[in-house]
Amino acid sequence: MSVLVGNCLVAQSGGPTSVINASACGVIQEAFKSGEIHQVYGALNGIAGVLNEDLFSFNEESPEEIELLKVTPASALGSCRYKLKSIEQSEEDFKRIIEVFKAHNIRYFFYIGGNDSMDTAHKVSRYAQKVGYDLKSIGVPKTIDNDLPITDHTPGFGSTAKFIATSIKEVGLDARVYDYKTVTVCELMGRNAGWITASAALAKKHEDDAPHFIYLPEIPFTFEQFDKDIRYALEKYNYAVVVVSEGIKNEEGQYISEMCSTTQMKDAFGHVQLGGVSGILESYISQNICKKVRAVNYSTIQRCAAHCASLTDNEEAYLCGQMAVRYAIEGHTGKMVGLFRENTAEYKCSTQLIDLDDVANIEKPIPREWINKEGNFVEQQVIDYMRPLIMGEVKIRMENGIPRYCKLGKKLIKKSVEPWDAK
Repeated sequence: MSVLVGNCLVAQSGGPTSVINASACGVIQEAFKSGEIHQVYGALNGIAGVLNEDLFSFNEESPEEIELLKVTPASALGSCRYKLKSIEQSEEDFKRIIEVFKAHNIRYFFYIGGNDSMDTAHKVSRYAQKVGYDLKSIGVPKTIDNDLPITDHTPGFGSTAKFIATSIKEVGLDARVYDYKTVTVCELMGRNAGWITASAALAKKHEDDAPHFIYLPEIPFTFEQFDKDIRYALEKYNYAVVVVSEGIKNEEGQYISEMCSTTQMKDAFGHVQLGGVSGILESYISQNICKKVRAVNYSTIQRCAAHCASLTDNEEAYLCGQMAVRYAIEGHTGKMVGLFRENTAEYKCSTQLIDLDDVANIEKPIPREWINKEGNFVEQQVIDYMRPLIMGEVKIRMENGIPRYCKLGKKLIKKSVEPWDAK
């Protein structure tokens, strides 16, 4: 089998993480080492940057800045939530993508992202095969939600779990200093899968430690159970710290955060914009249980706290990027790099390829048996599964007392095709 020679393109999509740039760094540095890839391009703002031909060359970037990508949070290449229609519905986007790829001899495409991004990588691979354009398209997993199927876990989750567990422990210490009853409600990300929220359990060492209760989207939420739980914790510990997923729903499947909302904003993929459930629960508690209540919405900080990143997560993110390039050069396409936990006493993880068709637009919830009978906390299996993923600390380069993160030039290359807006 002849080896495909040409240029490569790497792009990022969806919500950022603390280690998504480590994956990009793995792709870039491994591509530089290969003899098959000449120019390493980046696309600004994901697939939208491809459509607009907004490309820049990593060959022109400082090696020092590229190295700093390993420890820099957020998406250094920019992100998007642009949804490609199916090939059957419309070929226009796909024709444009191939046109841009041909103009710059892009033969390798690496897309770093979550569920929707894997769908994009899958569609691009299928279309390239349909029109006979020799392209290797590989998905690199990324999501703090940890909800991609088949792979044991996803890069980005371990660092988020480490930050959540650390901060919940600190919130718990703060909340228990008073001699009067207090309640703290912490809202974490998680639409349909509660992995992030469940990671708060890592903070609990003793019975009276925070968090006292955990509410996940996998289990229908009832105010009756919530009221009972809060009163129990206040009576027993004199304080209560609870964590809730933004996506908790009632028995009818309605998001609790929608109950007091007059509008339902949606993103490009049709997902309802969530957030605000902690405020609703805060109001309920203050009106019915306890006046001293505080809502803490972690919002975007939970996905960009590189100062509290997991070394294991960081190294695995970089590995996924490296292996994506190696697998592509071997001739694979239409695949995602997956992480597989080996059955050994000491934690060890390796990579394997997964068909993009098996992961695109599919979510992995927490198994019901990993959640307690009452549905308000998690079982030991969750702790055993997550603990290895948060181990180790990333060494951050510091300047003037704060982190020194990557700053790319991202000078756009000269465009070679007709502007997309004109089509």
